[in-house]
Amino acid sequence: MMWKESFEKLLSSKHGLYAFRSFLVSEFSEENIAFYLACEDFKSTKSATKMPSKAKRIYEEFIGSEAPREVNIDYETRDITQANLQSPTASCFDMAQYRIYILMEKDCYPRFLRSAAYRNLVNQLKVKSAKAKSKKAIAIKPPHEEEEPK
Repeated sequence: MMWKESFEKLLSSKHGLYAFRSFLVSEFSEENIAFYLACEDFKSTKSATKMPSKAKRIYEEFIGSEAPREVNIDYETRDITQANLQSPTASCFDMAQYRIYILMEKDCYPRFLRSAAYRNLVNQLKVKSAKAKSKKAIAIKPPHEEEEPK
């Protein structure tokens, strides 16, 4: 499984992202991946007229002092991000997103790799792989030739 190789590979896999997000939900820290993904979505916003409202929504949901899903960032990052919202650009959340990425990479990701949920997924894949190999081996075996009576 490629997910163990790097945090980036985990995030780039649809199934890896789903498994990691489920793990974070179980640990009550799902806001980190939700914020990261909201920032990724924000960066791809094509319409300059939509940027201010999207930026405000992300800030209010994840960064503001009354944010319902507040992420854990330092005051300096919070202040810089708030200042960036005066004229939102695709990069206005970059510093905060980077801080959350590093937090997940250094803290959440190693815990995920040590979790029972991850071990169960790996074991399920091993079982599926073994079954697939045995089916393939059976399909490849030539039929036994019957011996002629002497």
